[in-house]
Amino acid sequence: MKIFKKVSSVCAAFLCAVILMVSGAVAVYAEGEVDEALKATLVTTAEGLTDAIISFEDEQIESYMNAGDPFTVGAMTSWKAAKPELGAKTDEDAGETEFAQSGDQYTVTVPRTFEEADANFVFVFDETGVPASATVDVQYPMSVTLQRAGLNTLMGIGTVFLMLIFLSFVISLFKYVPALVEGKKKTASEAAPAPAVIAAAPVEEEAADDGELIAVIAAAIAASEGTSTDDFVVRSIRKVNRGRR
Repeated sequence: MKIFKKVSSVCAAFLCAVILMVSGAVAVYAEGEVDEALKATLVTTAEGLTDAIISFEDEQIESYMNAGDPFTVGAMTSWKAAKPELGAKTDEDAGETEFAQSGDQYTVTVPRTFEEADANFVFVFDETGVPASATVDVQYPMSVTLQRAGLNTLMGIGTVFLMLIFLSFVISLFKYVPALVEGKKKTASEAAPAPAVIAAAPVEEEAADDGELIAVIAAAIAASEGTSTDDFVVRSIRKVNRGRR
């Protein structure tokens, strides 16, 4: 535990020294163009930070992630996420460190090789030369890139086919919709009570019979009297009940 505290203290002191050194260098060259001395200072700083980050154990990474400093927390978080995919560092030549300036910011990219994949440690310095951010960009081999691209393609095609199959199934159910609608209508009609049939009163038939009877009686009277049916009007006909005398 004491050794861990000593190592942490040394690393923290190294980071502070680097920041002070870079700040001083930029203060001298801030008003002019970036010269080779400032470029070399920033490159050396970035390479030193890269090697320090790679050498950290898991306990140290966790400790620095709780430090609260945005730059340190961001760098440790990015390194912790990339570390399991890289494996152990190798001594193979990864190429030269790249330096770029964009406005008031300086970007230094430090390449490193590992057993599983290569990685670029990208550091961004502000106009005063203080490290603003650090990220670890894993450079996957072509085989891994092609494998992931193939898996993504298969997943996309599979999703499309599943959606097409689902839509085909839904469309195939449409043929049952008319039968369901007709069944509901039939059930509703069967459930509704049949309207009561009201017997029509035989008024019209009786009226027709009375009219014919009146015409016959009127004709008989006219014949017996020797007159025409136009000379009298039959108002009503009543049935007379004749009792026995």
